[in-house]
Amino acid sequence: MNIERIELRMIAMPLVAPFETSFGIERVEEHIIVRVDGDGVTGWGECVASEGPWYSYETNQTAWHVLREFLIPLFWQKEIAAPQDFPRVAARVRGHNMAKAGLEAALWDWFAKANGKSLAQLFHRTQTAVSPSTVPEKITVGVSVGLQATPQALVEQVRNYLAEGYTRIKIKIKPQHDLELVRALRAEFPKIRLQVDANSAYTLHDADIFRAMDEFDLLLIEQPLSNDDIFQHIKLQRELKTAICLDESIHSVDDADAALELGACRIINIKQGRVSGFTEAIKIHDLAAKYNAPVWCGGMLESGIGRAANVALASLPNFKLPGDLSASRRYYHTDIVEPEFIVDAEGKMRVPTGPGIGVQVMPRNLDNVTLSSQVFRKGEA
Repeated sequence: MNIERIELRMIAMPLVAPFETSFGIERVEEHIIVRVDGDGVTGWGECVASEGPWYSYETNQTAWHVLREFLIPLFWQKEIAAPQDFPRVAARVRGHNMAKAGLEAALWDWFAKANGKSLAQLFHRTQTAVSPSTVPEKITVGVSVGLQATPQALVEQVRNYLAEGYTRIKIKIKPQHDLELVRALRAEFPKIRLQVDANSAYTLHDADIFRAMDEFDLLLIEQPLSNDDIFQHIKLQRELKTAICLDESIHSVDDADAALELGACRIINIKQGRVSGFTEAIKIHDLAAKYNAPVWCGGMLESGIGRAANVALASLPNFKLPGDLSASRRYYHTDIVEPEFIVDAEGKMRVPTGPGIGVQVMPRNLDNVTLSSQVFRKGEA
């Protein structure tokens, strides 16, 4: 891979509406955009670390530091023929999966464009869960709904999303804001595909809450216990009919293997940023298929750059549950790519077919949300 130039940009994109989880309230989404250039080809990636260490210990500042001081220099020191080679090089840096994933995503986009393929086509060639694997024209997607002021406000919000075409609803929960929300939604919408996301806000002492959720026919309960736990989730899953889905606890294919083998979960949420990139994400996808465990694609409020790559990933065959891949306008008034992503009346989203991520980055839109940038060139100290 003849990459001659790498650029980092810190961007800040105001959200259409505040998004509340058990971590707090987000009003502006800050991410790092990674651009790589070489042989007349440009690749784009998005690092999904946040301003603060809430979802992960990584922040934008730590990711920028690790990219600038370690990952970019390591990349140029080694011979890398394809994106799948980068994790071997990056393994010298312990942790910092989101920083690694941001650069690897740009390499995947560059490599796909250089070979005249869409990102989805490359991912389907890489996966081994199903052979042969063809890229679907569309995928079914869902929407993630933040905490609302009252159960009735949540009901109205969900009603609006159902009217927009979404067929799977995920709601955020936290202590004292859980069962009454599920109860209200089930009373109003008894047949919808519904799941809850706790973002690690509970302990085993709260098991009664989740046992009570068994009666509401949920698709899954996402990450109820600690963000770094597998053992306690084993205990909780044994007590529940509803499937536990792990998110924050899964950082690698080895974590996924342990969780599925030991019965800590029955479903995995794959976020490529959390697991160090698309190479590891595809390995987890393939492993889960061997366990007959479905996976789905989680979101980190990405711009269109990250969303495009996630849609390509979610087109793989074991992504059997709708992911958090909502329309661009769900989060942002103006995206930094075109065409923007839309959800049709059947709750489906088109998989880009153009080279690489399959969307065009709009320079003016990107400049308008850029806070800072830095350029690195091969051979420079």
